[in-house]
Amino acid sequence: MEFINNKSQGNFGLGIAIAYFTTNGYTVSIPLNDTQDYDLIIEKNNILETVQVKTTGCKTRYGNYQVALKSCGGTKGTTYKTVKDTKIDLLFIVATDLTIYIIPREEIKNTSTLNLCSNYEKYKIKRAG
Repeated sequence: MEFINNKSQGNFGLGIAIAYFTTNGYTVSIPLNDTQDYDLIIEKNNILETVQVKTTGCKTRYGNYQVALKSCGGTKGTTYKTVKDTKIDLLFIVATDLTIYIIPREEIKNTSTLNLCSNYEKYKIKRAG
C-alpha cells in the first residue's frame, strides 16, 4: 500500500483505529485539534483510555515492521516528543499489510523506534479487513 503523503498515511491509520475500536464495542471520541498527545479517546465499561495512532510501512532488513516513536520538527528536525514520554494509555499501530498492534505505553521501553518482532507478538491483534 502506498500513500500520497504522510497526512494520507496518518488518515489511513486513524480510520483503521476508529473502525477497530467501534466494531469491538468501544465508544470512540475524536479530539477537536491535534495539540494533545493522543489521537482518540476510547471508552468501554465506563473506562476511558487515550490512544495514539501510528502507521508504518517501514521494514527492517530482517522483514519486521518498524515504527517511529518520536516526533520531530523545526528547521533542524529536533526531537520534541517521544511516545514513551507521553501520558497516553495505548499505542495503536497499523502496518501497511493491515496487521494491528495495540501496546500499552508502559510496555514501551524504546524512545526512537520500535521493531514489531517477537517481543511484541502478544500485542498483535489481527489483520484488518
